[in-house]
Amino acid sequence: MKKYILLGFLVFGIVTSAIAQQKVITYKLIENISYTDVYEGEADEYMNERCKLDIYYPENKKDFATVVWFHGGGLTSGHKSIANELKNKGIAVVAVNYRLYPKVKCPVYIEDAAASVAWVFRNIEKYGGSRTKIFVSGHSAGGYLTSMIGLDKSYLAKFGIDANSIAGLIPFSGHAITHMTVRKEMGISDKQPIVDKYAPLYHVRSDAPPLVLITGDRELEMLGRYEENAYLYRMMIVVGHKQTSIYEMPGFNHGTMTIPADYILLDQIDKILKANNTDE
Repeated sequence: MKKYILLGFLVFGIVTSAIAQQKVITYKLIENISYTDVYEGEADEYMNERCKLDIYYPENKKDFATVVWFHGGGLTSGHKSIANELKNKGIAVVAVNYRLYPKVKCPVYIEDAAASVAWVFRNIEKYGGSRTKIFVSGHSAGGYLTSMIGLDKSYLAKFGIDANSIAGLIPFSGHAITHMTVRKEMGISDKQPIVDKYAPLYHVRSDAPPLVLITGDRELEMLGRYEENAYLYRMMIVVGHKQTSIYEMPGFNHGTMTIPADYILLDQIDKILKANNTDE
């Protein structure tokens, strides 16, 4: 009988020890960090106002993945925020503000997006994250910025970062043609498609980071947003890119597609990290 009692205490002790060793992940939010230091020269008032980011991260975990998130708003409005669906998932989220039209014109907002990503590459290890697990995402205008800085390598190169160091590009309902606000600056209608150097489609290349395109229902989306992304998907395949995929959210429009898309984002982060043998 004593043997069984001792064995019971031993098993209980092992289980209790194992539970105690399971670390509960806690998260910290730091708001309004300036990324103007990435730029050379003195920052003006509007840069000091808008070039800020929030970082939400697991404070007692190491080598975590990070999503840099750009808000939507047509490059004319919007504010940084972190979706609830992305919280408490073992990753960091960096939500970015960037300067907006008409106070600035193209390509300033694209350069801000690149500067913020460069800031993350330079600083994420200070918070415990990994430079090899930085993903870039965003909705609408933010999706456009994601694709532009990931496919046109010149923007990040200005800050000493190779765009191919990004672990994955996951734009939500982003323009693949030249953005409608950029066209507006040129005096061109939002219904007149243009593909120039400010179009992600112009920069298709076989060696880009993994690209996951997500849109709402093609019949409910803004303008031809699904078809633009379908064309970008096809051209990436044609040029030989091996890691491009596309998702359409049936029944969801341009605004409502973000919640189901967040779950695709999380799933794709796991898949890409496992494929690259850098899973957590």
